[in-house]
Amino acid sequence: MTQKILNFIDLHKGEENKKSVIENITNAVSFRGSNIWILACAIIIASVGLNVNSTAVIIGAMLISPLMGPIVGAGFGLGMYDFELLKKSIKNLIIATLVSLVTSTLYFYASPFKEAQSELLARTSPNIYDILIAFFGGLVGVIAVTRLEKGNPIPGVAIATALMPPLCTAGYGLALGNYIYFLGAMYLYTINCVFICIATFLIVKYLKYPITKQLDQKHQKRVKYGISILILFLITPSVYFAYQLYNQKSYNSRVEVFLQDEFHNKDYPLIYKKIRYNADPKKIELAFLTKKFDDKEIKDLNKKLINYNLPNTKLIIRQDTVNLRKDIMNQINNNQTAVDQKDILINSLRNQLSQYNFNTNQINNEAKILFPTLTSLKIGNYTIENDATRSKIIPVILFQSTKGLDEATQIKMKMWLKQRLAKDSIEVYQQN
Repeated sequence: MTQKILNFIDLHKGEENKKSVIENITNAVSFRGSNIWILACAIIIASVGLNVNSTAVIIGAMLISPLMGPIVGAGFGLGMYDFELLKKSIKNLIIATLVSLVTSTLYFYASPFKEAQSELLARTSPNIYDILIAFFGGLVGVIAVTRLEKGNPIPGVAIATALMPPLCTAGYGLALGNYIYFLGAMYLYTINCVFICIATFLIVKYLKYPITKQLDQKHQKRVKYGISILILFLITPSVYFAYQLYNQKSYNSRVEVFLQDEFHNKDYPLIYKKIRYNADPKKIELAFLTKKFDDKEIKDLNKKLINYNLPNTKLIIRQDTVNLRKDIMNQINNNQTAVDQKDILINSLRNQLSQYNFNTNQINNEAKILFPTLTSLKIGNYTIENDATRSKIIPVILFQSTKGLDEATQIKMKMWLKQRLAKDSIEVYQQN
């Protein structure tokens, strides 16, 4: 039974010839000519996506990025003790990284939009989950490149490992002189590169790729110790960031319980909320629509914070209406652009739908009054494609009558329907 399971998950099945794989990997390592241009274009696309907060654009940039080549090459070089391939891969990865940083820095320096969007901010504080994504994404990638049939995993790996956005975020940090963003993004990029490389190293060892240079036991131990130290060096800060993220989410959850029990359940309409987690002490700023709190009530509420496991926290209830109004208006203005864009899209869709929808029942009733012999009238839409980019929608009317309508009556009905439907052209046919 155990042997059957091992055969079922055996990676040697469907494996491509090792020599062909090594040749493909070696060719993909180099960054010259077209690869540099493709990389620069992908960086610009990803930077635009981060600039306008568009996930779809960022994903598109990741799909066309050639950055995986030298990283996987480094993993193969390490796994086969091919130090020439390793050196070549690292050299080309450094070139690609510098080209990416210069391109993204120039873009963000020239861009008139300097505000950090959520997609960009997400790449400044990596944690343990980013390590897991990079490692398992790297496993999928190297398994895919060693298969006879590459299949769909390759583009998925490009998206999952997300090498492009951190580089663009680092360029954003350089362009604005924000070195915290730069260092956070470069740390995430380093995590991705190293753990994709380590995943590649493990699969290369498992599949028993030929060793280029025989190393004695002492040198093999040095390689293993070096990898272990590098993993520990990268994991430690990311675990700390993950712990911080967990603490913040846990704190926010307890704040919500406090607000629910002390305010929402008492029907106090909340119009302003701001949680300052990184302040010392932490601050919860609130404002209410009608409820006014005196000093004693605020003091009692602050004492209750301990009961909700919210130590080192100060509750501030904003009742200065002038300054509060300014803060609320600033929040509204910050979100107004997104709201306006949604409203424009909704109105556009409504206008498009209005071209297709007619009040058929009402038109039918009016038609029977104007043309008493009509028994039914149906309205549909027919799309005429003028060329590859334009089309025209024409209403088509089918009618039934107890007796045939003469030509003059049909012309009259057609003119009335044009006016009624507000269309330049329509088609009218009698249904037998």
